[in-house]
Amino acid sequence: MAGVIVAVVIAVVLVLVLARAVRIVPQARAMVVERLGRYHRTLTPGLAIVVPFVDRIRDRIDLREQVVSFPPQPVITEDNLVVGIDTVIYFQVTDPRAATYEIANVIRAIEQLTVTTLRNVIGGLNLEATLTSRDQINGQLRGVLDEATGKWGIRVNRVELKAIDPPRSIQDSMEKQMRAERDRRAAILTAEGVKQSEILRAEGEKQAAILRAEGEREAQILTAQGEAKAIGTVFRAIHEGNADQKLLAYQYLQTLPQIAQGQASKLWIVPSELTGVLGGLGGLLGGTDQPGGPGSRPGGSGQSDGSAQAGGSDPGDGLGKAGSPGQT
Repeated sequence: MAGVIVAVVIAVVLVLVLARAVRIVPQARAMVVERLGRYHRTLTPGLAIVVPFVDRIRDRIDLREQVVSFPPQPVITEDNLVVGIDTVIYFQVTDPRAATYEIANVIRAIEQLTVTTLRNVIGGLNLEATLTSRDQINGQLRGVLDEATGKWGIRVNRVELKAIDPPRSIQDSMEKQMRAERDRRAAILTAEGVKQSEILRAEGEKQAAILRAEGEREAQILTAQGEAKAIGTVFRAIHEGNADQKLLAYQYLQTLPQIAQGQASKLWIVPSELTGVLGGLGGLLGGTDQPGGPGSRPGGSGQSDGSAQAGGSDPGDGLGKAGSPGQT
C-alpha cells in the first residue's frame, strides 16, 4: 500500500515538473526568463523548455504595434496663446530585455516625453503655424521620441496630433474672419460675373449692330446696283429705239400724275425748255386729229391761225396750267 502511495506522489511531482518546464510562447509574443533572479534569456514564439524551480518567467512582452492616445495637454504658443493638443502614439517593442529592465513604466514614460517635446516644438510656432503645420510637428515629435526611446527597446513609428483646440474667443474670431473672407470672395465672384455678363452683352450688341449695318449696306448696294442696271437698260432702250424729244415729252406727261399722287408732293416744277417741245407735240396731235381740214397745208404738218384757235389753246399753255404750283 505504501508503494502505491509513493508511486502516486512521484507521478504527481513529475507532472508538476513537466508543467513548469514546458512553455508555449504565442506568435508575436516574447517571454523574459530569469534564472535565480538574473536575466537568462528571451523565449521566442514556439515550444520552449525551462528548468523548473530555477528559471521563472519575469514578463510577457507583446511585440505587436501598439496605439496609445493621450488626453489633451495645455501648450503655450509663441504668441502666448494656450491651446489644447491631444496626441496619438504608435510604437512597437523591438527589444523585450531592454523594455523590461531599462524602464519601469513604458506608457507613462512615453506620455511625459511626448508632452515635454510637444511643448518645446509648439513654443517656437505661432497659432496659425501650429494649425497649418501638423506634418512638420509630427515629424519633429517622431524624431525626438524615437531617439529617446531607442535605449528602452521601443521604436516610435508614428506620432499624430488628433486635435488642436484654441481658446473659445480665438475660435469666435477665426469664424468671423472666415465668414468675412467668404463674403468677400462671394462679392468678388458676383462682381466678376456681372462684369463678364455686361461684357458679353455689349459684345453681342456690337456684333448685332455690325451685322445689321453690314446687312443694310449690302441691301443699299444691291438696290443701287439694281437701279443702275434699270437706268442702263432704259438708257440703252431709248438710244436703240432712237426716240425723239416728242416721245420723251409724251412719257413725261404720263409720269406727271404719278408724281402728283405722292403725299409729300406739295410743289413740282415743269422745266421751261419742255414748253417748246410740248408745243410741237400739241401741233402734231392737232394735225393728226383733223387731216385734210380747212387749215391744213398740202404735204405739211403746220397749222393756220384759224385751225390753232379751233383746236384749242397751245399745249404749252395747258401744261403751264397743269404744272402751275398748287395743292394736291
